[in-house]
Amino acid sequence: MLDAIKQFFDRHLASEGRAEATGPEADDVAEDRLALAACALFLELAHADDEFSDAEQRHIEDALVRHFDVDQERAAELIRLADKERSDSVDLYQFTSLMTANYDEGQRVVLAEIMWGLVYADGELAKHETYLMRKLSQLLELRPGYLAEAQRRALNARID
Repeated sequence: MLDAIKQFFDRHLASEGRAEATGPEADDVAEDRLALAACALFLELAHADDEFSDAEQRHIEDALVRHFDVDQERAAELIRLADKERSDSVDLYQFTSLMTANYDEGQRVVLAEIMWGLVYADGELAKHETYLMRKLSQLLELRPGYLAEAQRRALNARID
């Protein structure tokens, strides 16, 4: 199993920035790398309060299916691989730098909205989650007003 994880990361995360291949295959690799990086950030947030609830798991799976166009099986695989990568990493910069290099500001705001939705998925806002969202927003180079707007939209979506 560890060999499969290593091969996946060697294949998808070996180089910084965009993939060196060209054509549709390069797009698939780049998209996989972005999905994995986003998933690692989602998992970091989900574990910020030392509890990983079923609601948080569903929110992450749904976000991967909706925003990265993967099926449920692939979403589960991404979660497993991203959790391994997240636990082995020393910081979040490797994930956020990939997102800032490949996403425009609007896409990063959508990512922040997904993350705020994840924070509220278990019905509670823990102090550590708020701190981590601020830290991630700085790493993702989001302006404070955009972060507040993403939080408001996530709250409104939860109420509706």
